[in-house]
Amino acid sequence: MKALAILPETQEVLDKDKNHPMHGFAVIYSQQVAWGDMDAFGHVNNVVYYTYAQNARIYYNSQLNLFNENTFSVMAASSCQYFKPVTHPDTLWIGVRVKKIGNASLIHEYTYYSTVLNTIVAKGESVLVYLDKTSGKKKNIDDTKKAAITAFESFN
Repeated sequence: MKALAILPETQEVLDKDKNHPMHGFAVIYSQQVAWGDMDAFGHVNNVVYYTYAQNARIYYNSQLNLFNENTFSVMAASSCQYFKPVTHPDTLWIGVRVKKIGNASLIHEYTYYSTVLNTIVAKGESVLVYLDKTSGKKKNIDDTKKAAITAFESFN
């Protein structure tokens, strides 16, 4: 079965290569590497990966309508491990999945794949906590949204 939120050209590559490292993601976000993402050392600066993860996470959450007028989220923790330097021009495919559903939090994991280098260049993780906009207190993820996330993640 095709993944739900993957560009057709990315899906075509995955369909041809059954051993591709990006198999198993419900979302693969395509991120262009901009010239300005590089630093004085001539590769994408480490902090830019967090922006890339944010873009991919927002895309993932929008696929499931996890945002609404009464809830907002805050980043409680994030990390990234870097394996190979990336330079412009490149396109990163960022696989996003929910590793764990908590009462009021989601742990997302990210895999960054370089289409130029044809390899995984980084992996990351983040903890997102949902809060009530009025009270500012943690807001539990309702069972309907938990079920939607579980169904979304088990697309295969």
